[in-house]
Amino acid sequence: MARSSEHALSFGRAVGDYDRGRPSYPAEAIEWVLEQIDPAHPGGARVVDLGAGTGKFTAGLVDHGFDVTAVEPDALMRERLTQNLPTVSALEGSGEHLPLDDASVALVTVAQAWHWVDVAATSLEVARVLEPGGALALVWNIRDADVEWVARLGEVIGASEAEKYGSTTPPVGAPLERQAYREFRWVAEMSREQFFAMVTSRSYVITMAEAERDEMLARLGQLLDEHPDLAGRTSYAMPYVTRVTIARVAASE
Repeated sequence: MARSSEHALSFGRAVGDYDRGRPSYPAEAIEWVLEQIDPAHPGGARVVDLGAGTGKFTAGLVDHGFDVTAVEPDALMRERLTQNLPTVSALEGSGEHLPLDDASVALVTVAQAWHWVDVAATSLEVARVLEPGGALALVWNIRDADVEWVARLGEVIGASEAEKYGSTTPPVGAPLERQAYREFRWVAEMSREQFFAMVTSRSYVITMAEAERDEMLARLGQLLDEHPDLAGRTSYAMPYVTRVTIARVAASE
């Protein structure tokens, strides 16, 4: 995938933290994404989860009984995904080079990963592999900074590229065009261990100098221990907004 290769392929170095700390996705969002499959599809719709990581979004697709193929460039992440979801075919590949046949996929999902790709090249590849009427779903979990302590958390740990990118309208390239958008508000319950793992699984934290990372994590611990909404807790209710954009191949005039 494009952008910073160091950051994009850093996640395997913290695969355990990624698996522990990254949230899942709300069932309502996954169901809405799957509703984008053409209801006239003859059956056996194939879904591809691009940039699948350890399978956080993939798992929701599998739970709904679809034939799911995961595409992930990082070998360590693919290995963990296969351990988590042994029925899923996990392929090496990227948005710019999808290891898939032309017109072979009803739905491509990209959760927390579109910011890593070359949008123009990946849009062309997605359009190539989609069946007529197929859809691309771009998904992001964004912390709800309207909650005061969540805003304070953002001041301590900063924002990831996914959060910066996912908080805007994601671009797509020709021949794709955006056609629908929805938001889903929900809460993820996290232990203290999961909270720290959520932070340490971020690419900019993985690639930080050790002293800088230690200082940031100390400030995070102080926030959890001292903020009136968090102090004394052993678990934390993290409010999220899941943002979903649907794109399809533009109709020819």
